[in-house]
Amino acid sequence: MFQTTPFFLVARCKKLVFIFIFLTAAIISFAQNLAPAPSLLSPNLLVGTYTKKGSKGIYVLSFDTATGKATAISHTETTSNPSFLTISKDHGQVYTTNEDSDGKISAYSFVDNKLNLIQEKTSKGAHPCYIALSPDQSNLFVANYSGGSITSYHRFADGRLSNPQQFIQHEGKSVNEARQEKAHVHGVFFSPDGKYVLTPDLGKDEIAIYPYQTKNGPPLLTQKASSILSSPGAGPRHLCFSNNGKYIYVIEELTGSISVYRFYKGTASFLQKVFTHPKTFKRLAASADIHLSPDGLYLYASNRGDENNIVSFKVLPNGKLDEKTIQYTSTEGKVPRNFTISKDGNWLLVANQDSDNIIAFRRNIQTGALTSMGVSIKLSMPVCLLFY
Repeated sequence: MFQTTPFFLVARCKKLVFIFIFLTAAIISFAQNLAPAPSLLSPNLLVGTYTKKGSKGIYVLSFDTATGKATAISHTETTSNPSFLTISKDHGQVYTTNEDSDGKISAYSFVDNKLNLIQEKTSKGAHPCYIALSPDQSNLFVANYSGGSITSYHRFADGRLSNPQQFIQHEGKSVNEARQEKAHVHGVFFSPDGKYVLTPDLGKDEIAIYPYQTKNGPPLLTQKASSILSSPGAGPRHLCFSNNGKYIYVIEELTGSISVYRFYKGTASFLQKVFTHPKTFKRLAASADIHLSPDGLYLYASNRGDENNIVSFKVLPNGKLDEKTIQYTSTEGKVPRNFTISKDGNWLLVANQDSDNIIAFRRNIQTGALTSMGVSIKLSMPVCLLFY
């Protein structure tokens, strides 16, 4: 025979359960109020600077992707003119040029959001202006602008560097007597498959293409090198590849133009030349940097000189640039030396060297348009931006 529980006992049990739940919720809430709030400052941006006006060198920032504002986390203290940076894939080391006449590079460990100097090495050339790690992380390359040369270093498993292992001196000049009196190597860029290194030489109007190898011996096979010849006086400076590696986009500093090439197994063929300023523009052209959006649908370039803007083009399926879609956006500062696009494509940040500010633009992924958020990140002479 089943027995029933008296009604008053059921009511009392329900009341006790309610009290237990209420007290548990109150305790959890109280504990949460006592616990420290999680940090919202997630460092994600490195900034390289020129140090002649008081900058401390390299800055670690937290960039807020909701507002476009940034918060300083840490910085170096003694490095000189760290004008270009690269970071290892595991974020354990940061490497920088020291753009001085007695060219050097510096290696830092990057632990707990702080940069600690572990090495300095000669770059074997004056005014190193670009630095890059190989995709396999085993070699580091530096472009010496005034020296007109390339220097490479082996990178060990702990992030330290060997002494210079390969040195390549460029020779030659071009038609602009003031700027092209000798070789001026301005960058070191890997093809997406990691098999080739391209080095734009502003002084020679030439881009050298070196096969890259990881076996014993020098990493760049100079005896198998080929080249791209730019228009006389163009001054190739930086370049970027399409995501599939089929196309190269070269920004030419002295003429403010972009040359497009088809690329296949170390050989480039010319496709198109477009200009980053209106046809009526007659003043000084001084183009600087070039990047594709992460989806590869839009190309952006920066102009210094008398323009101080970011120019954008839509990329056509055949790799060419649609000149009908050109857009001009003021950088809200002077001398936009370098800019970067966030990995999600939603932000474009530009470093205005001579106005001591970094401007954040919200980027429309569908149209490529840039919108200033009215936020100016103040920093003395910023020249390199690196999201990581």
